[in-house]
Amino acid sequence: MVLDVSDATVLNAVVTSAKRVPLLRAHASRVFLSGAVRTGANLVNMTNMSTDDDALAQAREHVTALRASLEAREGRPVRLIETHISWVLLTDTLAYKLKKPVRLPFLDFTTLAARRRFCEEELRLNRRLAPSLYIDVVDVRESPEGARFGGVERVLDVAVRMRRFPDGALWSEMLAAGTLAAHHIDAMAQRLSDFHRDVAVAPPGSAFGSAASHESATRRLIEGVEACRGEAASPAMDVEWLALRAWLDGQRQALAPLWEARRRDGRVRECHGDLHLANVLQLAGAATAFDGIEFDEELRWIDVLDDISFLAMDLLAHGKRALAFRFVNAYLAASGDYDGVPALRFYMVCRALVRAQVTAIRERQVQSEARRGTVDYLAFASALSISADGRLAITHGLPGSGKSFVSQRVLEAVGAIRVRSDVERKRLFGLSALQSSRDRVTGGIYDKATTERTYARLHAVAHVALGAGWPVVVDGAFLTRSERAPFATLAASLAVPFSIFDCQASLPLLHRRLEQRQASGVDPSEADAAVLERLSGADELLDEQEQAVAIVIDAAQPVPTATLAQRWLAVA
Repeated sequence: MVLDVSDATVLNAVVTSAKRVPLLRAHASRVFLSGAVRTGANLVNMTNMSTDDDALAQAREHVTALRASLEAREGRPVRLIETHISWVLLTDTLAYKLKKPVRLPFLDFTTLAARRRFCEEELRLNRRLAPSLYIDVVDVRESPEGARFGGVERVLDVAVRMRRFPDGALWSEMLAAGTLAAHHIDAMAQRLSDFHRDVAVAPPGSAFGSAASHESATRRLIEGVEACRGEAASPAMDVEWLALRAWLDGQRQALAPLWEARRRDGRVRECHGDLHLANVLQLAGAATAFDGIEFDEELRWIDVLDDISFLAMDLLAHGKRALAFRFVNAYLAASGDYDGVPALRFYMVCRALVRAQVTAIRERQVQSEARRGTVDYLAFASALSISADGRLAITHGLPGSGKSFVSQRVLEAVGAIRVRSDVERKRLFGLSALQSSRDRVTGGIYDKATTERTYARLHAVAHVALGAGWPVVVDGAFLTRSERAPFATLAASLAVPFSIFDCQASLPLLHRRLEQRQASGVDPSEADAAVLERLSGADELLDEQEQAVAIVIDAAQPVPTATLAQRWLAVA
Protein backbone atom coordinates (compact mmCIF):
# COMPACT_ATOMS: atom_id res chain seq x y z
CA MET A 1 0.00 0.00 0.00
CA VAL A 2 1.27 3.44 -0.92
CA LEU A 3 0.34 6.69 0.70
CA ASP A 4 -0.21 9.73 -1.50
CA VAL A 5 0.55 13.25 -0.33
CA SER A 6 -2.38 15.64 -0.70
CA ASP A 7 -2.15 17.73 -3.85
CA ALA A 8 -3.36 20.63 -1.72
CA THR A 9 -0.15 20.46 0.26
CA VAL A 10 1.86 19.86 -2.87
CA LEU A 11 0.57 22.89 -4.71
CA ASN A 12 0.86 25.18 -1.74
CA ALA A 13 4.32 23.81 -0.91
CA VAL A 14 3.87 24.36 2.77
CA VAL A 15 4.88 21.49 4.99
CA THR A 16 3.76 21.54 8.59
CA SER A 17 3.89 18.82 11.16
CA ALA A 18 0.73 16.96 12.10
CA LYS A 19 -0.89 18.44 15.15
CA ARG A 20 -2.22 16.19 17.88
CA VAL A 21 -5.65 17.05 19.14
CA PRO A 22 -7.47 15.79 22.24
CA LEU A 23 -9.22 12.44 22.62
CA LEU A 24 -11.82 11.69 19.93
CA ARG A 25 -10.15 14.23 17.65
CA ALA A 26 -7.90 13.27 14.77
CA HIS A 27 -4.46 14.33 13.63
CA ALA A 28 -4.39 17.34 11.34
CA SER A 29 -2.77 15.16 8.70
CA ARG A 30 -2.07 16.53 5.25
CA VAL A 31 -2.16 13.13 3.60
CA PHE A 32 -4.78 10.95 2.02
CA LEU A 33 -4.92 7.65 0.21
CA SER A 34 -5.66 8.24 -3.45
CA GLY A 35 -8.89 6.47 -4.26
CA ALA A 36 -9.64 5.71 -0.63
CA VAL A 37 -12.90 7.62 -0.45
CA ARG A 38 -15.54 5.97 -2.58
CA THR A 39 -19.28 6.50 -2.55
CA GLY A 40 -19.86 6.02 1.17
CA ALA A 41 -16.11 5.60 1.55
CA ASN A 42 -14.22 2.38 1.10
CA LEU A 43 -10.55 1.54 1.08
CA VAL A 44 -9.08 0.51 -2.25
CA ASN A 45 -6.64 -2.40 -2.20
CA MET A 46 -3.44 -0.62 -3.15
CA THR A 47 -1.45 -3.82 -3.54
CA ASN A 48 -3.04 -4.55 -6.92
CA MET A 49 -1.11 -2.13 -9.09
CA SER A 50 1.04 -2.30 -12.18
CA THR A 51 3.87 -0.08 -13.36
CA ASP A 52 6.16 -0.20 -16.39
CA ASP A 53 9.51 0.56 -14.76
CA ASP A 54 11.08 1.66 -18.03
CA ALA A 55 8.21 4.06 -18.77
CA LEU A 56 8.37 5.43 -15.24
CA ALA A 57 12.15 5.91 -15.43
CA GLN A 58 11.83 7.71 -18.75
CA ALA A 59 9.11 9.93 -17.32
CA ARG A 60 11.38 10.79 -14.40
CA GLU A 61 14.05 11.89 -16.86
CA HIS A 62 11.52 14.14 -18.54
CA VAL A 63 10.58 15.71 -15.21
CA THR A 64 14.23 16.30 -14.33
CA ALA A 65 14.77 18.03 -17.67
CA LEU A 66 11.61 20.09 -17.23
CA ARG A 67 12.79 21.25 -13.84
CA ALA A 68 16.15 22.32 -15.22
CA SER A 69 14.43 24.13 -18.08
CA LEU A 70 12.13 26.04 -15.75
CA GLU A 71 15.00 26.97 -13.43
CA ALA A 72 16.97 28.34 -16.37
CA ARG A 73 13.97 30.34 -17.51
CA GLU A 74 12.97 31.60 -14.04
CA GLY A 75 16.47 32.17 -12.75
CA ARG A 76 15.33 30.66 -9.44
CA PRO A 77 15.10 27.17 -7.92
CA VAL A 78 12.04 25.16 -8.89
CA ARG A 79 10.62 22.81 -6.31
CA LEU A 80 9.75 19.25 -7.30
CA ILE A 81 7.13 17.39 -5.29
CA GLU A 82 6.45 13.72 -5.97
CA THR A 83 3.25 11.99 -4.98
CA HIS A 84 2.13 8.45 -5.64
CA ILE A 85 0.38 9.37 -8.88
CA SER A 86 1.94 12.66 -9.92
CA TRP A 87 4.88 15.04 -10.06
CA VAL A 88 4.40 18.74 -9.43
CA LEU A 89 6.90 21.42 -10.40
CA LEU A 90 6.51 24.66 -8.46
CA THR A 91 7.82 28.01 -9.60
CA ASP A 92 7.17 31.22 -7.69
CA THR A 93 3.86 31.76 -9.48
CA LEU A 94 2.92 28.54 -11.27
CA ALA A 95 2.46 24.82 -10.69
CA TYR A 96 2.85 22.16 -13.39
CA LYS A 97 1.26 18.83 -12.52
CA LEU A 98 2.19 15.69 -14.47
CA LYS A 99 0.54 12.33 -14.01
CA LYS A 100 2.77 9.29 -13.56
CA PRO A 101 2.48 6.48 -16.13
CA VAL A 102 1.07 4.02 -13.58
CA ARG A 103 -1.90 1.66 -13.39
CA LEU A 104 -3.80 1.24 -10.10
CA PRO A 105 -7.13 -0.39 -9.27
CA PHE A 106 -8.88 2.98 -9.58
CA LEU A 107 -6.94 4.61 -12.46
CA ASP A 108 -4.82 3.91 -15.52
CA PHE A 109 -2.34 6.60 -16.57
CA THR A 110 -0.09 4.31 -18.60
CA THR A 111 -0.76 5.88 -22.00
CA LEU A 112 -0.22 9.43 -23.18
CA ALA A 113 -3.81 9.51 -24.44
CA ALA A 114 -5.12 8.57 -20.98
CA ARG A 115 -2.94 11.14 -19.23
CA ARG A 116 -4.15 13.83 -21.62
CA ARG A 117 -7.76 12.84 -21.08
CA PHE A 118 -7.45 12.95 -17.30
CA CYS A 119 -5.56 16.24 -17.39
CA GLU A 120 -8.39 17.70 -19.44
CA GLU A 121 -10.90 16.23 -16.98
CA GLU A 122 -8.97 17.71 -14.07
CA LEU A 123 -9.08 21.09 -15.78
CA ARG A 124 -12.80 20.83 -16.60
CA LEU A 125 -13.89 19.64 -13.19
CA ASN A 126 -11.81 21.99 -11.07
CA ARG A 127 -12.60 25.05 -13.13
CA ARG A 128 -16.14 24.71 -11.80
CA LEU A 129 -15.04 25.87 -8.35
CA ALA A 130 -11.59 27.39 -8.92
CA PRO A 131 -11.47 28.76 -12.48
CA SER A 132 -8.73 31.28 -11.69
CA LEU A 133 -6.36 28.53 -10.50
CA TYR A 134 -6.61 26.18 -13.46
CA ILE A 135 -5.02 27.75 -16.53
CA ASP A 136 -4.70 25.09 -19.22
CA VAL A 137 -3.21 21.78 -20.30
CA VAL A 138 0.28 22.10 -21.79
CA ASP A 139 2.33 19.71 -23.89
CA VAL A 140 5.72 18.42 -22.85
CA ARG A 141 7.80 18.24 -26.04
CA GLU A 142 11.13 16.88 -27.15
CA SER A 143 14.09 19.22 -27.68
CA PRO A 144 17.88 18.84 -28.12
CA GLU A 145 18.33 19.70 -24.43
CA GLY A 146 15.62 17.30 -23.27
CA ALA A 147 11.95 17.66 -22.35
CA ARG A 148 10.49 21.18 -22.48
CA PHE A 149 7.10 22.81 -22.07
CA GLY A 150 5.95 24.03 -25.45
CA GLY A 151 7.67 23.96 -28.80
CA VAL A 152 6.96 22.11 -32.04
CA GLU A 153 8.83 18.84 -31.61
CA ARG A 154 7.38 15.43 -30.73
CA VAL A 155 4.96 15.38 -27.77
CA LEU A 156 6.37 13.38 -24.86
CA ASP A 157 3.81 14.05 -22.17
CA VAL A 158 1.20 16.50 -20.92
CA ALA A 159 0.66 18.58 -17.75
CA VAL A 160 -1.95 20.70 -16.02
CA ARG A 161 -0.72 24.27 -15.57
CA MET A 162 -2.03 26.12 -12.53
CA ARG A 163 -1.48 29.33 -10.64
CA ARG A 164 -0.03 28.99 -7.15
CA PHE A 165 -2.01 30.49 -4.31
CA PRO A 166 -0.49 32.25 -1.30
CA ASP A 167 0.89 30.31 1.62
CA GLY A 168 -1.64 30.11 4.43
CA ALA A 169 -4.68 30.11 2.13
CA LEU A 170 -5.73 26.52 2.88
CA TRP A 171 -8.41 26.04 5.49
CA SER A 172 -6.20 23.42 7.15
CA GLU A 173 -3.58 26.14 7.61
CA MET A 174 -6.13 28.72 8.71
CA LEU A 175 -7.54 26.31 11.26
CA ALA A 176 -4.08 25.70 12.69
CA ALA A 177 -3.43 29.45 12.76
CA GLY A 178 -6.76 30.19 14.44
CA THR A 179 -7.94 32.42 11.59
CA LEU A 180 -10.77 30.29 10.21
CA ALA A 181 -13.91 32.26 11.11
CA ALA A 182 -17.68 32.06 10.91
CA HIS A 183 -17.94 34.23 7.80
CA HIS A 184 -15.61 31.84 5.94
CA ILE A 185 -17.89 28.95 6.89
CA ASP A 186 -21.05 30.76 5.78
CA ALA A 187 -19.51 31.75 2.45
CA MET A 188 -18.36 28.20 1.71
CA ALA A 189 -21.77 26.77 2.56
CA GLN A 190 -23.41 29.15 0.09
CA ARG A 191 -20.72 28.43 -2.50
CA LEU A 192 -21.31 24.69 -2.29
CA SER A 193 -25.08 25.07 -2.32
CA ASP A 194 -24.85 27.07 -5.55
CA PHE A 195 -22.32 24.58 -6.95
CA HIS A 196 -24.47 21.54 -6.20
CA ARG A 197 -27.53 23.24 -7.65
CA ASP A 198 -25.81 23.81 -10.98
CA VAL A 199 -23.68 20.68 -11.54
CA ALA A 200 -24.80 17.74 -13.63
CA VAL A 201 -27.30 15.22 -12.26
CA ALA A 202 -26.39 11.52 -12.38
CA PRO A 203 -27.60 10.00 -15.64
CA PRO A 204 -30.80 7.92 -15.49
CA GLY A 205 -30.02 4.26 -15.15
CA SER A 206 -26.59 4.81 -13.60
CA ALA A 207 -25.72 3.00 -10.37
CA PHE A 208 -24.21 6.09 -8.77
CA GLY A 209 -25.62 6.71 -5.30
CA SER A 210 -27.85 3.64 -5.39
CA ALA A 211 -28.60 1.37 -2.45
CA ALA A 212 -26.57 -1.36 -4.18
CA SER A 213 -23.55 0.92 -4.53
CA HIS A 214 -23.78 1.84 -0.85
CA GLU A 215 -24.01 -1.83 0.11
CA SER A 216 -20.86 -2.61 -1.85
CA ALA A 217 -19.05 0.44 -0.48
CA THR A 218 -19.98 -0.39 3.11
CA ARG A 219 -18.70 -3.93 2.71
CA ARG A 220 -15.39 -2.69 1.31
CA LEU A 221 -15.15 -0.10 4.06
CA ILE A 222 -15.57 -2.74 6.76
CA GLU A 223 -12.97 -4.95 5.10
CA GLY A 224 -10.58 -2.03 4.90
CA VAL A 225 -10.94 -1.17 8.58
CA GLU A 226 -10.45 -4.82 9.52
CA ALA A 227 -7.22 -4.85 7.53
CA CYS A 228 -5.82 -1.68 9.10
CA ARG A 229 -6.74 -2.18 12.75
CA GLY A 230 -3.89 -4.59 13.53
CA GLU A 231 -1.95 -3.73 16.64
CA ALA A 232 -4.12 -0.66 17.21
CA ALA A 233 -6.87 -2.95 18.42
CA SER A 234 -7.68 -3.58 22.08
CA PRO A 235 -10.43 -5.53 23.86
CA ALA A 236 -12.42 -2.32 24.38
CA MET A 237 -11.95 -1.34 20.75
CA ASP A 238 -13.01 -4.82 19.63
CA VAL A 239 -16.33 -4.33 21.36
CA GLU A 240 -16.71 -0.84 19.89
CA TRP A 241 -15.84 -2.07 16.42
CA LEU A 242 -18.35 -4.91 16.54
CA ALA A 243 -21.02 -2.41 17.57
CA LEU A 244 -19.97 -0.01 14.84
CA ARG A 245 -20.07 -2.75 12.21
CA ALA A 246 -23.58 -3.63 13.26
CA TRP A 247 -24.54 0.05 13.13
CA LEU A 248 -23.15 0.42 9.61
CA ASP A 249 -25.10 -2.58 8.39
CA GLY A 250 -28.26 -1.39 10.11
CA GLN A 251 -27.95 2.10 8.66
CA ARG A 252 -27.28 0.75 5.20
CA GLN A 253 -30.52 -1.19 5.27
CA ALA A 254 -32.53 1.58 6.89
CA LEU A 255 -31.30 4.23 4.46
CA ALA A 256 -31.77 2.19 1.27
CA PRO A 257 -35.22 3.69 0.47
CA LEU A 258 -33.91 7.21 1.10
CA TRP A 259 -30.95 6.71 -1.24
CA GLU A 260 -33.23 5.53 -4.03
CA ALA A 261 -35.57 8.46 -3.46
CA ARG A 262 -32.71 10.93 -3.57
CA ARG A 263 -31.44 9.45 -6.82
CA ARG A 264 -34.89 9.94 -8.31
CA ASP A 265 -34.98 13.50 -6.98
CA GLY A 266 -31.68 14.38 -8.64
CA ARG A 267 -29.63 14.66 -5.44
CA VAL A 268 -26.81 12.47 -6.81
CA ARG A 269 -24.63 14.80 -8.83
CA GLU A 270 -21.16 15.29 -10.24
CA CYS A 271 -19.67 16.66 -7.03
CA HIS A 272 -16.18 17.59 -5.87
CA GLY A 273 -15.62 14.28 -4.05
CA ASP A 274 -12.72 15.23 -1.77
CA LEU A 275 -13.82 18.19 0.34
CA HIS A 276 -11.42 17.96 3.26
CA LEU A 277 -9.81 20.96 4.94
CA ALA A 278 -6.66 20.86 2.80
CA ASN A 279 -8.71 21.10 -0.41
CA VAL A 280 -10.68 24.16 0.70
CA LEU A 281 -9.13 27.61 0.64
CA GLN A 282 -9.59 31.36 0.58
CA LEU A 283 -8.86 32.56 -2.94
CA ALA A 284 -8.94 36.29 -3.69
CA GLY A 285 -11.04 36.77 -0.57
CA ALA A 286 -13.60 34.09 -1.49
CA ALA A 287 -14.11 30.61 -0.07
CA THR A 288 -13.82 27.82 -2.60
CA ALA A 289 -12.37 24.34 -3.22
CA PHE A 290 -9.94 22.77 -5.65
CA ASP A 291 -8.30 19.41 -6.44
CA GLY A 292 -11.52 17.47 -6.89
CA ILE A 293 -11.53 13.85 -8.05
CA GLU A 294 -11.03 13.43 -11.79
CA PHE A 295 -9.79 9.85 -12.12
CA ASP A 296 -12.78 7.85 -10.85
CA GLU A 297 -16.42 8.66 -11.51
CA GLU A 298 -17.61 6.78 -8.44
CA LEU A 299 -15.70 9.19 -6.23
CA ARG A 300 -17.48 12.28 -7.50
CA TRP A 301 -20.93 11.13 -8.69
CA ILE A 302 -22.30 11.08 -5.15
CA ASP A 303 -25.11 12.47 -3.02
CA VAL A 304 -24.59 16.18 -2.40
CA LEU A 305 -24.82 15.61 1.35
CA ASP A 306 -22.11 12.97 1.08
CA ASP A 307 -19.99 15.66 -0.56
CA ILE A 308 -20.41 18.19 2.28
CA SER A 309 -20.12 15.51 4.97
CA PHE A 310 -16.36 15.29 4.45
CA LEU A 311 -15.78 18.92 5.39
CA ALA A 312 -18.24 18.72 8.28
CA MET A 313 -16.52 15.59 9.60
CA ASP A 314 -13.07 17.11 9.19
CA LEU A 315 -14.06 20.18 11.21
CA LEU A 316 -15.72 18.05 13.86
CA ALA A 317 -12.78 15.66 14.09
CA HIS A 318 -10.49 18.61 14.70
CA GLY A 319 -12.58 19.67 17.67
CA LYS A 320 -14.43 22.49 15.87
CA ARG A 321 -18.01 21.49 16.68
CA ALA A 322 -19.30 25.04 16.38
CA LEU A 323 -17.83 25.51 12.91
CA ALA A 324 -18.90 22.04 11.79
CA PHE A 325 -22.56 22.55 12.65
CA ARG A 326 -22.53 26.14 11.53
CA PHE A 327 -21.41 24.80 8.14
CA VAL A 328 -24.00 22.02 8.02
CA ASN A 329 -26.84 24.36 8.96
CA ALA A 330 -25.73 27.14 6.65
CA TYR A 331 -25.65 24.64 3.78
CA LEU A 332 -29.08 23.24 4.64
CA ALA A 333 -30.56 26.72 4.95
CA ALA A 334 -29.11 27.72 1.58
CA SER A 335 -30.09 24.53 -0.25
CA GLY A 336 -33.26 23.52 1.61
CA ASP A 337 -32.07 19.91 1.37
CA TYR A 338 -33.34 18.74 4.75
CA ASP A 339 -34.71 15.49 3.31
CA GLY A 340 -31.20 14.04 3.23
CA VAL A 341 -30.45 14.73 6.91
CA PRO A 342 -31.13 11.10 7.94
CA ALA A 343 -28.06 10.01 5.90
CA LEU A 344 -25.74 12.72 7.21
CA ARG A 345 -24.45 10.83 10.25
CA PHE A 346 -23.77 7.72 8.16
CA TYR A 347 -21.78 9.74 5.64
CA MET A 348 -19.74 11.43 8.36
CA VAL A 349 -18.94 8.13 10.09
CA CYS A 350 -17.82 6.61 6.80
CA ARG A 351 -15.56 9.55 6.08
CA ALA A 352 -14.03 9.23 9.54
CA LEU A 353 -13.39 5.51 9.02
CA VAL A 354 -11.61 6.22 5.75
CA ARG A 355 -9.37 8.64 7.63
CA ALA A 356 -8.72 5.93 10.21
CA GLN A 357 -7.51 3.63 7.44
CA VAL A 358 -5.41 6.33 5.80
CA THR A 359 -3.83 7.24 9.13
CA ALA A 360 -3.05 3.60 9.84
CA ILE A 361 -1.24 3.26 6.53
CA ARG A 362 0.65 6.50 7.07
CA GLU A 363 1.72 5.47 10.55
CA ARG A 364 2.77 2.05 9.31
CA GLN A 365 4.90 3.61 6.58
CA VAL A 366 6.65 5.94 9.01
CA GLN A 367 6.89 3.03 11.49
CA SER A 368 5.02 4.86 14.20
CA GLU A 369 4.65 2.85 17.37
CA ALA A 370 1.89 4.94 18.92
CA ARG A 371 -0.80 4.31 16.26
CA ARG A 372 -2.67 7.03 18.10
CA GLY A 373 -4.15 8.70 15.05
CA THR A 374 -5.85 5.49 13.96
CA VAL A 375 -7.25 4.96 17.43
CA ASP A 376 -8.49 8.56 17.52
CA TYR A 377 -10.36 8.23 14.24
CA LEU A 378 -11.87 4.86 15.11
CA ALA A 379 -12.96 6.20 18.48
CA PHE A 380 -14.33 9.32 16.82
CA ALA A 381 -16.33 7.27 14.30
CA SER A 382 -17.66 5.06 17.08
CA ALA A 383 -18.65 8.03 19.24
CA LEU A 384 -20.33 9.75 16.30
CA SER A 385 -22.37 6.65 15.49
CA ILE A 386 -23.86 6.53 18.98
CA SER A 387 -24.24 10.27 19.47
CA ALA A 388 -27.91 10.38 18.52
CA ASP A 389 -29.76 12.54 21.03
CA GLY A 390 -33.11 13.48 19.58
CA ARG A 391 -34.66 16.44 21.36
CA LEU A 392 -36.81 19.30 20.13
CA ALA A 393 -36.81 22.96 21.00
CA ILE A 394 -38.86 25.76 19.49
CA THR A 395 -38.37 29.45 20.03
CA HIS A 396 -40.99 31.92 21.20
CA GLY A 397 -40.76 35.68 20.96
CA LEU A 398 -41.52 38.84 19.05
CA PRO A 399 -39.34 40.08 16.17
CA GLY A 400 -36.01 41.30 17.47
CA SER A 401 -36.15 39.35 20.71
CA GLY A 402 -33.05 37.33 19.81
CA LYS A 403 -34.57 34.02 18.70
CA SER A 404 -32.19 33.46 15.77
CA PHE A 405 -29.19 34.63 17.78
CA VAL A 406 -30.05 32.20 20.58
CA SER A 407 -30.76 29.28 18.24
CA GLN A 408 -27.48 29.84 16.37
CA ARG A 409 -25.51 29.75 19.61
CA VAL A 410 -27.27 26.62 20.78
CA LEU A 411 -26.96 24.67 17.52
CA GLU A 412 -23.21 25.34 17.46
CA ALA A 413 -22.72 24.35 21.09
CA VAL A 414 -24.86 21.21 20.99
CA GLY A 415 -24.47 20.09 17.39
CA ALA A 416 -28.09 20.48 16.35
CA ILE A 417 -30.08 20.88 13.15
CA ARG A 418 -31.97 24.17 12.88
CA VAL A 419 -34.75 25.23 10.55
CA ARG A 420 -35.89 28.87 10.39
CA SER A 421 -39.37 30.16 9.62
CA ASP A 422 -38.05 33.33 7.94
CA VAL A 423 -35.97 31.28 5.51
CA GLU A 424 -38.57 28.60 4.78
CA ARG A 425 -41.34 31.18 4.31
CA LYS A 426 -39.31 32.84 1.57
CA ARG A 427 -38.38 29.48 0.03
CA LEU A 428 -42.10 28.83 -0.57
CA PHE A 429 -41.98 31.73 -3.04
CA GLY A 430 -38.67 30.85 -4.63
CA LEU A 431 -36.82 33.56 -2.72
CA SER A 432 -33.40 33.18 -1.13
CA ALA A 433 -32.93 34.06 2.52
CA LEU A 434 -31.77 37.62 1.92
CA GLN A 435 -34.03 38.46 -1.01
CA SER A 436 -36.81 40.89 -0.16
CA SER A 437 -40.37 39.80 -0.88
CA ARG A 438 -41.46 43.41 -1.33
CA ASP A 439 -42.34 44.14 -4.96
CA ARG A 440 -41.75 40.46 -5.75
CA VAL A 441 -44.83 38.78 -4.26
CA THR A 442 -48.23 40.35 -4.77
CA GLY A 443 -50.03 40.52 -1.46
CA GLY A 444 -46.86 39.72 0.49
CA ILE A 445 -45.76 36.53 2.20
CA TYR A 446 -47.15 37.05 5.68
CA ASP A 447 -50.81 36.14 5.16
CA LYS A 448 -52.47 33.46 7.26
CA ALA A 449 -52.33 30.78 4.57
CA THR A 450 -48.61 31.28 4.01
CA THR A 451 -47.95 31.18 7.74
CA GLU A 452 -49.78 27.87 7.97
CA ARG A 453 -47.76 26.47 5.06
CA THR A 454 -44.56 27.70 6.66
CA TYR A 455 -45.25 26.04 9.99
CA ALA A 456 -46.25 22.82 8.21
CA ARG A 457 -42.84 22.87 6.51
CA LEU A 458 -41.07 23.48 9.83
CA HIS A 459 -42.98 20.57 11.34
CA ALA A 460 -42.03 18.25 8.46
CA VAL A 461 -38.35 19.14 8.68
CA ALA A 462 -38.32 18.69 12.45
CA HIS A 463 -39.96 15.28 12.08
CA VAL A 464 -37.33 14.11 9.57
CA ALA A 465 -34.36 15.33 11.61
CA LEU A 466 -35.70 14.04 14.92
CA GLY A 467 -36.32 10.66 13.33
CA ALA A 468 -32.60 10.58 12.46
CA GLY A 469 -31.64 11.23 16.08
CA TRP A 470 -30.53 14.83 15.73
CA PRO A 471 -31.26 17.55 18.28
CA VAL A 472 -33.52 20.04 16.50
CA VAL A 473 -34.19 23.74 17.01
CA VAL A 474 -37.13 25.30 15.17
CA ASP A 475 -36.62 29.05 14.93
CA GLY A 476 -39.91 30.89 14.60
CA ALA A 477 -42.08 33.38 16.46
CA PHE A 478 -44.56 30.71 17.66
CA LEU A 479 -46.77 33.45 19.05
CA THR A 480 -49.92 31.35 19.31
CA ARG A 481 -50.60 28.18 21.24
CA SER A 482 -52.08 26.64 18.10
CA GLU A 483 -48.66 27.01 16.42
CA ARG A 484 -46.77 25.60 19.39
CA ALA A 485 -49.03 22.65 20.19
CA PRO A 486 -48.25 20.49 17.11
CA PHE A 487 -44.55 20.59 17.96
CA ALA A 488 -45.15 19.55 21.56
CA THR A 489 -47.28 16.72 20.20
CA LEU A 490 -44.54 15.74 17.72
CA ALA A 491 -41.98 15.50 20.50
CA ALA A 492 -44.34 13.39 22.60
CA SER A 493 -45.10 11.07 19.68
CA LEU A 494 -41.37 10.46 19.15
CA ALA A 495 -40.66 10.24 22.89
CA VAL A 496 -38.08 13.04 22.81
CA PRO A 497 -37.73 15.96 25.24
CA PHE A 498 -39.51 19.19 24.32
CA SER A 499 -38.36 22.69 25.26
CA ILE A 500 -39.23 26.28 24.45
CA PHE A 501 -36.60 29.00 24.25
CA ASP A 502 -38.73 31.88 25.50
CA CYS A 503 -37.00 35.05 24.27
CA GLN A 504 -38.13 38.21 26.03
CA ALA A 505 -37.28 41.89 25.48
CA SER A 506 -38.86 45.28 26.13
CA LEU A 507 -40.64 47.06 23.25
CA PRO A 508 -38.11 49.94 23.11
CA LEU A 509 -35.26 47.42 22.79
CA LEU A 510 -37.17 45.49 20.11
CA HIS A 511 -37.69 48.68 18.08
CA ARG A 512 -33.99 49.54 18.26
CA ARG A 513 -32.98 46.05 17.18
CA LEU A 514 -35.35 46.04 14.23
CA GLU A 515 -34.00 49.36 13.03
CA GLN A 516 -30.44 48.04 13.24
CA ARG A 517 -31.37 44.79 11.51
CA GLN A 518 -33.12 46.53 8.63
CA ALA A 519 -30.16 48.85 8.15
CA SER A 520 -27.71 45.95 8.00
CA GLY A 521 -29.66 43.99 5.38
CA VAL A 522 -28.11 40.70 6.49
CA ASP A 523 -31.11 39.02 8.13
CA PRO A 524 -33.88 37.03 6.41
CA SER A 525 -36.58 38.62 8.58
CA GLU A 526 -38.52 41.49 7.04
CA ALA A 527 -40.32 42.48 10.23
CA ASP A 528 -40.41 46.24 10.80
CA ALA A 529 -41.96 48.52 13.41
CA ALA A 530 -45.44 48.12 11.94
CA VAL A 531 -45.16 44.33 12.01
CA LEU A 532 -43.88 44.47 15.58
CA GLU A 533 -46.85 46.55 16.72
CA ARG A 534 -49.29 44.18 15.05
CA LEU A 535 -47.69 41.01 16.39
CA SER A 536 -47.23 42.31 19.93
CA GLY A 537 -51.00 42.32 20.27
CA ALA A 538 -51.29 38.78 18.92
CA ASP A 539 -48.68 37.19 21.20
CA GLU A 540 -50.19 34.53 23.43
CA LEU A 541 -48.05 34.08 26.50
CA LEU A 542 -46.98 30.58 27.48
CA ASP A 543 -49.51 28.71 29.54
CA GLU A 544 -48.63 26.85 32.70
CA GLN A 545 -47.76 23.62 30.90
CA GLU A 546 -45.56 25.45 28.40
CA GLN A 547 -43.84 27.43 31.14
CA ALA A 548 -42.80 24.13 32.71
CA VAL A 549 -40.64 23.33 29.66
CA ALA A 550 -39.52 26.90 28.93
CA ILE A 551 -35.96 28.17 29.06
CA VAL A 552 -36.32 31.90 29.54
CA ILE A 553 -33.82 34.26 27.89
CA ASP A 554 -34.07 37.93 28.82
CA ALA A 555 -32.41 40.13 26.20
CA ALA A 556 -31.42 42.58 28.89
CA GLN A 557 -29.51 39.87 30.77
CA PRO A 558 -27.57 37.72 28.26
CA VAL A 559 -26.98 34.10 29.23
CA PRO A 560 -23.69 32.37 28.34
CA THR A 561 -23.98 29.92 25.46
CA ALA A 562 -22.70 27.04 27.56
CA THR A 563 -25.42 27.69 30.13
CA LEU A 564 -28.14 27.65 27.48
CA ALA A 565 -26.80 24.43 26.02
CA GLN A 566 -26.57 22.80 29.43
CA ARG A 567 -30.14 23.79 30.28
CA TRP A 568 -31.42 22.29 27.06
CA LEU A 569 -29.40 19.08 27.36
CA ALA A 570 -30.50 18.69 30.97
CA VAL A 571 -34.12 18.26 29.88
CA ALA A 572 -34.87 14.55 30.15
